[in-house]
Amino acid sequence: MATPSESSNKPAKSFFARTLDFIEIVGNKLPHPATIFGGLAVLVILLSWLFHAIGSSAVNPADGNTVTVNNLVSADGFRWMYTNILDNFLRFPPLGYVLVVMVGIGLAEGTGLFAVMIRALVLSAPSKFITAAVVLAGIISGLAVEAGYVILIPLGAMIFHALGRHPMAGLAAAFCGVSGGFGANFFIGSIDPILAGISTSAAQIIDPEMVVNPAVNYYFMIASSFVVLFVGTWVTDKVVEPRLGKYEGTAERFKITQLTPEESKGLRWAGITVVVYIVAMAFTVIPENGLLRNPETGSILHSPFFTGIIIGILLLFLLPALVYGIIVGTVKNDKDMMKHIIKSMSGMGGYIVLVFFAAQFVYFFNYSNLGLIIAIKGASGLTAIGFTGPVLIAAFVLLAAFINLFMGSASAKWAIIAPVFIPMLMLLENGYHPGITQAAFRIGDSLTNLVTPMMSYFALIVTFAEKYDERYGIGTIISTMLPYTIFLAIVWIAVLMLWIWFGIPLGPDGPIYLN
Repeated sequence: MATPSESSNKPAKSFFARTLDFIEIVGNKLPHPATIFGGLAVLVILLSWLFHAIGSSAVNPADGNTVTVNNLVSADGFRWMYTNILDNFLRFPPLGYVLVVMVGIGLAEGTGLFAVMIRALVLSAPSKFITAAVVLAGIISGLAVEAGYVILIPLGAMIFHALGRHPMAGLAAAFCGVSGGFGANFFIGSIDPILAGISTSAAQIIDPEMVVNPAVNYYFMIASSFVVLFVGTWVTDKVVEPRLGKYEGTAERFKITQLTPEESKGLRWAGITVVVYIVAMAFTVIPENGLLRNPETGSILHSPFFTGIIIGILLLFLLPALVYGIIVGTVKNDKDMMKHIIKSMSGMGGYIVLVFFAAQFVYFFNYSNLGLIIAIKGASGLTAIGFTGPVLIAAFVLLAAFINLFMGSASAKWAIIAPVFIPMLMLLENGYHPGITQAAFRIGDSLTNLVTPMMSYFALIVTFAEKYDERYGIGTIISTMLPYTIFLAIVWIAVLMLWIWFGIPLGPDGPIYLN
């Protein structure tokens, strides 16, 4: 225990430090996300009774009908809940989307394909481009979140240390890329179908026929990848590493192992498999009579190709992973293949439990009409004060970033936010498509993942840092990563504003505004 004199000699904490302490304390006291959703479902039941009793209603501008609250405490409401809890769970879009795509991602992780891709990308880069290579590898690792946080972040520190640079700068560059990979990537990953499924459920409050496809943000994600790449590289080289100075620690330098001949061969053939697969899929949609075009209209956007795009994503991971595993020996027979997939699926138990409770909250909210009434009144209020343009979207980015400081799970946050903000922005006079609301959320979430202790892998990153200096802690990570958050926020939001200004589609079937 410190003596009074020792305590009095300790420097007073700054306001920023005290704020971070408060965030950490509050965040640690939050219940499990599944519990939160269960509580929200109960809250919806009670609110439906209250607002039904006071006669809350709104006029739907889409059809002119008056919308009233459905009381879940009534006999009809109870019967609806009792008979629909199972259906709510089974038809909740993120459930099937994620379980299907994890078959391919699980095999790619289990065979070692993801890990060797990251190593190959970093090791093949010239020394002057090593920072960019580490950030880029982090972005791509967003396809498999665990590979990014568990493999690439410590690898980034090791690479910088091996080259005589400060290891914390390498850790920071990798962390920037991995976190940015949530809102920016060159490929469709496992998070895309999760978010699209939640967005679909929220959009159907207004339009029961609307489906948000997993590629709805794809064009913007590619552009965002360059934002994260350039900003991450510049901040690392010009801000973070100069501030860190020369590394004076005693950690042993590690030798970065080159790819073995088998790994190189496997990676080469996995790449060939991807090319062959993409060409084969192109032949199903490019010709006018392509197999996966809409057989009645010939359309590509509203076609079996996009309706079943989850299967396309599954095969994009599954086929090259299988080829790689056979070549390097991590898949010798069908049992090995299933072992890798089952291992990946075994970690999905927590997600399935979370989805069960999240689905009840979302569908209780939809049935009660509370979401629709809030959306109508909220949209009317925003229109009345003139807060409806791109500035509104920028404000939503900052709101998502702020919420992320207190709640770690991206899908859990989106399941709470989407049913309110997607319908609200759809009902504005200019009618924003759900894809733009989703893109804004992804930016905000990526920005503060870098500095919030609530991010699930934050403690692990602190542990990686402590290997280079035992004095490194949460404050070290936050102060190192804060410049990335600031500069990414400025540039990324500016790019989003320009995107809206020029009306560029966010992705396939992803316009800025509703028709």
